[in-house]
Amino acid sequence: MGTVSGILEDNEKLVSQFQAQRFSSLKEVPDFYTFKKGLFYSHRDFDVFLEKLNKGEKSAIVSGVNASGTLQLGHKTVFDTNLFFQKKYGVPVYIPISDDESYVAKKVKTREEAVKNGVKLIIDLIAYGFDLKLTKIVFDFYFTDIFSIAMNLSRHVTMSEIKAVYGYQNEDNIGLHFYPNVQAAHVLFPEINDGIKNTLVPIGPDEDAHLRLGRDIAVRAGYQKPAIIHAKFVPGIDGLKMSKSRPDSAIFLHDTADVIKKKVSKAFSGGKDTIEEHRKSGGDPDVDISLMYLSMYFLDEEESSRLREDYKHGKILSGELKKMLIEKVTEFNKNFEERRKKVTFEQVKQVLLHNAYDQHLEEIKNIFDKIKS
Repeated sequence: MGTVSGILEDNEKLVSQFQAQRFSSLKEVPDFYTFKKGLFYSHRDFDVFLEKLNKGEKSAIVSGVNASGTLQLGHKTVFDTNLFFQKKYGVPVYIPISDDESYVAKKVKTREEAVKNGVKLIIDLIAYGFDLKLTKIVFDFYFTDIFSIAMNLSRHVTMSEIKAVYGYQNEDNIGLHFYPNVQAAHVLFPEINDGIKNTLVPIGPDEDAHLRLGRDIAVRAGYQKPAIIHAKFVPGIDGLKMSKSRPDSAIFLHDTADVIKKKVSKAFSGGKDTIEEHRKSGGDPDVDISLMYLSMYFLDEEESSRLREDYKHGKILSGELKKMLIEKVTEFNKNFEERRKKVTFEQVKQVLLHNAYDQHLEEIKNIFDKIKS
C-alpha cells in the first residue's frame, strides 16, 4: 500500500464489497469531535443504536483491546468516543482483554506474558479516564465464564465458515479455529449477562470480519445484532499502514519526550524540497502526517482549517507543523503518565467484572505490584 493516499482502501472495501453504510449517509450524528471530523468511515445499524439510545433504552458499548502490545495514539478515536457515550449517556463500556487470543495466535510467547500485558492495559485504561463504575473488564484467562458462553454459541457456526472468513488451515492450532466463538461471546456479553440488547461495537476496518460473523451468530442464537462503527484507518507516522514490524510507525502513549521528538521529526511530510519552493508553492495538506494528527486529535475545526490553508499556501513550514505536534503529543503523554502513576490496585479491582476474579486477585496484585515498582 502506498503512502497516505491509499490508506482508506480497507475502509472503502467494507462499503463496496461488504455492504457497510457510509457514515456520510446518516442524517444525524452525535455532537462530538470524532463524528463531526469524520473520523468514522462506515457503520452497520448505528442509526438504529442511536435512536434506541436517545429513546432511553438501556445500552452498552463493547470495545476490546489485545494483550499483545500497548496503547498508541491511534486508539484515541475509539477511546474518546467510548468516553463520550459513557459520560453523556451513562453507557457502560465492556472491555474484553483478549489475552487468550494473543496466546493462541502466537502474538506473545507465553501465557504469562499475555496476562502481564493485560494487567498493564487495565492500568492504562483507568489512567485514560474510563469511569470506574461504568467500566467492566472481561479478562479472558481469568474470567472463564466467557468460554462457557462461547461454547454455547459454537453450535451456531461451522468450521467451513471459520475457514472461509479467516483462511485458517487444518495445520493451524485449534485455538484459532475456536476463538471466533469467544469474540462472539464478547460482543453479546452485555445481552447474555446483563440483558442489555442495544450494543455498539466501535472497531477498525480490519476487525470487521470478526463482527460480521459475530452478528450472524447473534441472529442464529436468538440475540440482537450489535451495531458497528468503523474508524478510519490512521496512517503511521511514516505515512504507511502501522505495523508491529516497524515500531517507529506509531506513537505510543508510553513514549517519552525524546522518543516522540525522534519519531515526529521523521514524519511523512507534504512539504516541498526547499523552504523557498515551499514558500512559493505551498505544501500538500492531504498527505502531511503532522497536520493530519493535529487536525484529528488536538485542534478544533476552526484551528484545523486555518492551519490547513496556511500550509497549503506556504505560510507554515513542515518543520513548524512537526514542532506543534511534538508539543501536543508530549503534553498528552505526560498527563497520561502522571495519571497512570496514581492508579491503585483498589481501582483495578473495581473495574474487574463482578466477583469473578476473587480467586485470582492475589496473582493479579502480584503482577500489578511488579509493574508499578
